[in-house]
Amino acid sequence: MKITDYKTYAVNAAYRNLIFVKVFTDEGPYGVGEATIEWKTNATLGAFEDLRPYVIGKDPRRIEWFFFDCFRQSYWHTDPCTLSAIAALEIACVDITGKLYNMPAYQLFGGKVHDRIKIYVNGWSRDARTPEEFAAHAREAVQKGAKALKWDFFGKSYLNITHEAMDRAVRTMAAVREAVGPEVDLLVEAHGRFNLHTALKVAKELAPYKPFFMEEPVLTDIVEDTAEFHKYSPVPVAAGERLFGKTVFRELIHKNGADYVQPDLLHCGGMNELKKIGVMAEVQNIQLAPHNPNGPVATAATLHVCATLPNFEFLEMMNDAPYRGQISTENLTVEDGYIIVPDTPGLGIDIIPEECDKYPQKVTPQIIFSGAF
Repeated sequence: MKITDYKTYAVNAAYRNLIFVKVFTDEGPYGVGEATIEWKTNATLGAFEDLRPYVIGKDPRRIEWFFFDCFRQSYWHTDPCTLSAIAALEIACVDITGKLYNMPAYQLFGGKVHDRIKIYVNGWSRDARTPEEFAAHAREAVQKGAKALKWDFFGKSYLNITHEAMDRAVRTMAAVREAVGPEVDLLVEAHGRFNLHTALKVAKELAPYKPFFMEEPVLTDIVEDTAEFHKYSPVPVAAGERLFGKTVFRELIHKNGADYVQPDLLHCGGMNELKKIGVMAEVQNIQLAPHNPNGPVATAATLHVCATLPNFEFLEMMNDAPYRGQISTENLTVEDGYIIVPDTPGLGIDIIPEECDKYPQKVTPQIIFSGAF
C-alpha cells in the first residue's frame, strides 16, 4: 500500500481557521487528519506542500517510520507549522491503518486504559467582560452539563498586572466560583503572559477560590521560570501547549516544571509523539492534560491516545463553530463531564469536503493580549 496524494482544507471557525487533510492510497482506504494552528494558516498549508516529496509513495501502515522520516527531512525540528502538518498526515496514516485492520485507533497504541475521557470546556465566556457577565456565562455552561471550566480573565495584562486589573481578576474568580459552587472545577488560563514574580502574586490572590490549575502562568520560552513557579505556587501548574516535540518536553518533565503537562497533539508532532510524552510524564508522576482547542479530527485523535495513558487527567474541548457538525461526522457521546471513547475502526470520523468549502479561511488576527479574547 502506498500514499498516492493528499488534499488540504482550510475552514474558518471564529477567531482562527481549522486545517484538515485527506490522504489517499492506491488500495482504496483513505484517512483524515488535522493541522489546526492559530494564526499560522498559510504557513501550515505551505508546510504540507514542502512535505509532499517525502510523503507520496510511503506505506501509511509504517506509522513510526512515517513520522521519523518526515521529521528528519523537515530539518527545522521545532517549527510548529511543520510539526502540525506532519501530525495531520500521521493521524491520517493511523486512520487508514485502523480502517484496514478493522480496529479503533487506540488499539494501535496499546489498547484502552480508560473507557471515557474527562473534559473541561473552553470558549464558554468569549463575549464576557465584567465579573457579573462571566458568572452568568459560567452558570449557563454548567446548566448545559459542563463540569469544568477554563478561561482567561486577565484582559490586556502582559508581564505585569495593575492593581485595577488584579482587583477585577479576583472579583471575576470569586463571582464565577460563587455562581457554579464548589463541585465545578475552575481552570485559570494565563496564556504565558506574566513574569515570574507577577505570576506568583496572581496565584496567591486566586488560591482561596481553589482553581484546579493555573495554565501557562509565565512566559513559555523559559522552562526554568515555569519550574521555579511550580516550586513556590500555591496553585497547581499546567504547561506545555507551546512546547514542540518530545525533546523539549523532556526538559520540562525532567525539571519537574508542572503538575500537568499539556502537549497539543498537533503541534508536538502527532499521536505517537503525544503517547511518548505521556509516558515520559508518567515516569515522573506527572499527569497529562492535552491542549485541544482544535477541530473534530484532532479531538478524535487525542481521545484515542488519551484512552491508552494511565496518567491522563483532563482534555480540553472547544466548539467555536456552530457548523462543526456540518463539516464533519463528529458524533461524540458526552455523559456527566466525560466523552465515551468510540470503538469504530480508525478514528471514527470523516470530514465533508463540500461543507468545508462553504466556510473558506479568513485572515484572523491574534487577539489574546488585546483584551478581546
